[in-house]
Amino acid sequence: METLRTPDDRFAGLPGYPFDPHYAEIDDGDGGTLRVHYLDEGERDAPVVLLMHGEPSWSFLYRKMIPVLTGAGLRIVAPDLVGFGRSDKPTERSDYTFARHVEWMRALLFDHLDLHDVTLVGQDWGGLIGLRLVGEHPERFARVVAANTFLPTGDTDPGEAFFAWQRFSQEVDVFPTGGIVRGGCAKPISPEVEAAYDAPFPDESYKAGARQFPMLVPSRPDDPAHDDNVAAWVGLAAFDRPFLCAFSDSDPITKGADRTLKERIAGAQGQPHTTIVGGGHFLQEDCGEDLAKVVADFVASTS
Repeated sequence: METLRTPDDRFAGLPGYPFDPHYAEIDDGDGGTLRVHYLDEGERDAPVVLLMHGEPSWSFLYRKMIPVLTGAGLRIVAPDLVGFGRSDKPTERSDYTFARHVEWMRALLFDHLDLHDVTLVGQDWGGLIGLRLVGEHPERFARVVAANTFLPTGDTDPGEAFFAWQRFSQEVDVFPTGGIVRGGCAKPISPEVEAAYDAPFPDESYKAGARQFPMLVPSRPDDPAHDDNVAAWVGLAAFDRPFLCAFSDSDPITKGADRTLKERIAGAQGQPHTTIVGGGHFLQEDCGEDLAKVVADFVASTS
């Protein structure tokens, strides 16, 4: 497949993001390879916390959380999904499928990094992909923190707020990545931070993945990801290791999705589920330090 690679100078001097880049070459599933970027902070033999971002953000979203978590003695791995951040960006929207995103992350996290006893923190698409991995490879995970996310099969209506977002994403002439993040926050962000969310995308040709992601969320039973997500739910429901919901109080997109996770997942029973006050959809941006403390305390109390 044809890909684009964002020039390195786009990532110079970003506010609050001093982390060294790491890269892995993985099979693209089409006869070639993709270079995938990830952060790897903290001691290598420390317990692993996997921070997975969603649409249309990248690992920059977790910059406020990483120092808190490494300060708690944890190793942080934060990948950029293919099509986002410093990872390669296939140019054709048809190159992006739910199944491919799951496989690309599986290849990075398990084949390349060989991570075990992972604590997943997943928000938005970071949860959709991450929870698929938990359902399919539960032996790799020690615990999960779900933040403003879900694992849809298409059997239930995702709600008008989601469909409005989906329509916007397809109809807007210029896909405003930084503006989308700003609009999904409950608190103001600076122009410099908004520009950092735009940094991976020099022009519209780099945004095929960002444009396609909203269309990949299963919203009907005949969605291509339906059967795989239904199968993953079998493993996810049986996951009996600690599972915590830490949703924010001001996210219209995923509001109420935590109820299903709490009811259906074995490891969610009896956990101290919490609500992050003052957070919008991108609660890592609004309340990153608060969410990081929830994660650190959860790891400490369930180790």
